[in-house]
Amino acid sequence: MRLLQTFAICFLFALVGVLPAPAFEVISVPEDVNAVNLTSAIDVLPGTDGKVQLSTAPGEDGIIRRIEVLASVGGSNPGWALFALRNDSDVQIERLLVAPFFRLPGSGIFRPDLGNERIKVLTPSAGLRPVRLPDREADVFEITLDPGATVTFVAELANGSLPELYMWRPDAYRDYVNSFTLFRGTVLGVSSLAAVFLTIMFVVKGRGIFPATAAFSWAVLIYLLIDFGVLGPLLGISNGSMQPFRAAAEAGIATTLFGFLFIYLNLHRWHLRFIHLALALVVVFLALFGFAFFQPEIASTVARLVLALLGLTGFFLILLLALRGYDRAVLLVPTWIIYIAWLFYGWLVVSGQVSNDVAQPAVAGGLVLTVMLLGFTSVQHAFSEGQVSIGTLSEVERRALALTGSGDFVFDWNIERDRVSVSDELGTRLGERRGALRGAIKRWLDRVHPDDRDRFRTAFDTLVELRRGKVSADVRLTAHDGSFRTFRMRVKPVLGGDGQVNRIVGTLQDVNEDRASRDRLLHDAVHDSLTGLPNKQLFLDRLERALVRARMPSGIKPAVFLVDIDRFMELEERVGHSAADSVLLAISRRIARIMRPLDTVARLGGDQFGVILASEQAAGKIAETAEQIRKALKSPFNFGERDLSLTASIGVTIYDGNPVTGGDVLRDAELAMYYAKRLGGDRIEAYRASARSIAAYSKASEEDLDRGLRHGELQVQFQPIMDIHAGTIAGCEALMRWNHPQRGVVPPEEFVPLAERTGLIERLGRLAFEQAAGQAREWSTQFQLPEDFFISVNLSPSQLATETLLNDMRALVNEHRSVAGHLKLEITESQVMTNPEHSAYMLAALKQLGLGLALDDFGTGHSSLSYLHRFPFDTIKIPAPFVQMSDDTGMSHTQVPIMRAVVALATELDLIVIAEGVETLEEIERLQLLNCHYAQGYAFGAAMTGAELTKRMASQFGR
Repeated sequence: MRLLQTFAICFLFALVGVLPAPAFEVISVPEDVNAVNLTSAIDVLPGTDGKVQLSTAPGEDGIIRRIEVLASVGGSNPGWALFALRNDSDVQIERLLVAPFFRLPGSGIFRPDLGNERIKVLTPSAGLRPVRLPDREADVFEITLDPGATVTFVAELANGSLPELYMWRPDAYRDYVNSFTLFRGTVLGVSSLAAVFLTIMFVVKGRGIFPATAAFSWAVLIYLLIDFGVLGPLLGISNGSMQPFRAAAEAGIATTLFGFLFIYLNLHRWHLRFIHLALALVVVFLALFGFAFFQPEIASTVARLVLALLGLTGFFLILLLALRGYDRAVLLVPTWIIYIAWLFYGWLVVSGQVSNDVAQPAVAGGLVLTVMLLGFTSVQHAFSEGQVSIGTLSEVERRALALTGSGDFVFDWNIERDRVSVSDELGTRLGERRGALRGAIKRWLDRVHPDDRDRFRTAFDTLVELRRGKVSADVRLTAHDGSFRTFRMRVKPVLGGDGQVNRIVGTLQDVNEDRASRDRLLHDAVHDSLTGLPNKQLFLDRLERALVRARMPSGIKPAVFLVDIDRFMELEERVGHSAADSVLLAISRRIARIMRPLDTVARLGGDQFGVILASEQAAGKIAETAEQIRKALKSPFNFGERDLSLTASIGVTIYDGNPVTGGDVLRDAELAMYYAKRLGGDRIEAYRASARSIAAYSKASEEDLDRGLRHGELQVQFQPIMDIHAGTIAGCEALMRWNHPQRGVVPPEEFVPLAERTGLIERLGRLAFEQAAGQAREWSTQFQLPEDFFISVNLSPSQLATETLLNDMRALVNEHRSVAGHLKLEITESQVMTNPEHSAYMLAALKQLGLGLALDDFGTGHSSLSYLHRFPFDTIKIPAPFVQMSDDTGMSHTQVPIMRAVVALATELDLIVIAEGVETLEEIERLQLLNCHYAQGYAFGAAMTGAELTKRMASQFGR
């Protein structure tokens, strides 16, 4: 049986050897030629069952090999392009194979080639695999040919054809691409300016010829953006898939050019049927524009034929009208001759008779030249028709022209006939029909705002009675839609022959916008620009008024709240200034929804809000309202795909009737608020007399912290960091704790900011480092610590910014050099990005001391991933919000992909990843699946003393 199998295999090889094989024209790669056109040397073969079998070109040894190449996508049957290259030199050669997506030369008129992706995969018969290089306008592969090698290349085609293929020297191809960059930028700039200029001219002049010209210029600009490969990336579409857009752009050029010709020559005035014909053609062109997205080749064919037909018919039509003396046609003759020349050159290009590198840019430049000439012709004709010749004017005429130029409206009240006459433009401004404002003065009074009528009537009666003087006042008139517009009325009486006033004449000036601007300025002066709430000035003014009313019999005594957001500065550092403004706006709306019409909500500055509560008098109701505000602000704020939780400290004071100012009442509420903050925040505190000692308390707290540092009340505790795959302690984080003799445990959120404000943070940082180093030395004495065991010590933002940090760290490392390799400094992402340049310098210097560096809260700031390799971090810590998956945050569907990406990124960069805030077994298992090795959190234990952690480590490391 084995003998039969061997015989069958030999028979198959013999059969394959006698089959015909495609003969290759082997192209020798020249060393000193920049580009070689390989199109004629390509054999294009259809695929067979998703593969192609071929015999390679004979190599240096004369051997012809038989190879088989499979399609990159299973189940597909693409076409294949075959060619062979030989390196006759004795050095390795690198070349670029370039297959353009689109080339106008030779694209054709009927069912033209509008471009496509050309090569999916390029497979060599020997040597290194070609590398695909990113390029916006072609499939580009970098190939390497060994000395004396002959390589057969098999290209899997994207659409069954390969119109052009070039081989370039890499540096020459870059120079070739760059050589057209300036030209394209200039052409796009000129085309953009022409489109914008013609659009502005339409707005200014209001003539129909300008929108037609502007539409054509915009169509040309869009075509150029597609042709130069700019629009595709902006739309997120590969330039190899722009066929529908290219066809639509050509259809747009044909449509807008027809519209320009029809409007410019005023063909609708020559015969009514021209209008019907034009409407029918517009419908056809619009249908062609949509059809381009279904059959781009057919649409492009029709568009190119229409452009040619427009050129020929337009030429004879323009020539006919010019011979009849039509000025517009005469002006258009030179431009249209150039357009005909452009059409002829375009035909030479698309038919392939002109196919050099300059052909396609020349067509684009000719199209822009046509736009400029058409725009110049339109502007020239528009201004030639609009010239005004002004000779010598009389004084009356000059005043009339001045009145017209001022834009004011004439007002004339004939008292004897009781008839008011005004400019027709005033009726247009108010949205009334022509002549609707003429009539008796009583009808005018009905149009005046009710609050202005008495003043209007009194002013006119005074002019009639005194028979002299003038009136200049603002008056509001009713428009057709019921709204009011403000006008400045300037009138004076005119005396008749009998010395009596027979009419009142003057002008009305529309000052509605000025009045609105003034009102806005007044509003902005006393309102917060972000939230629209009253500012502190208006708040104190309203509070003073409320206090005045409270001193009256049965007056309402107001309650004042001062709301301060806890740790808002940390939030702003984490999410950025713009996002923090959005949060403040949401806070203002939540507070405002709780208030009633008698109450006032104001933003006093930063993250502080003030409330004047006048709608409630009972103490229980006041406390209930304050609690509603606290709960409303504690409810999570949705920000993107995550929720932000905030708390607030609220100080409350109720006016007791004593003669105090609004500033005093606000200060009492502020003292109560600070008292609430001292008790930990997220609480409501009413004003009490003892709160006035809060400044003294703050000073006492500073003294307590200084005493605590001297008397050893501050000690670090250690939270274990586990290797979740091995189940062992890999390290720990040193966390400072303050055991106050009277107040008990003081949280770090209170004493760390206090240390930063009082300048004690450097002492606190040195203490934490010394205690952590001392504990590390003690453990290294008791146990055989692994080299990768570490203790993390946190740095505060102010420490990183100080100039003395490096000196302190050098001294501490020299003192504890034996355990310096086990110590790691933790810096948050937000504090690093506060000053990246300074941070990079400081971190590099700390790294040189032998200390480890960990980036804390990775992903919560707004840094760039590029900084990961710029800063010398060896560890990144993923914060708890990414680790603790919860459906109520709205982030559960993105947390796992984010974690996987972070772990993969850290692995590539050789960084250690530590997951923080791990609390459940499910989270541990998820981290194990994501290949995250280290984690810390309550699942492994809270922060504990060094002695407690020593007991846990004893079972792992032994004594």
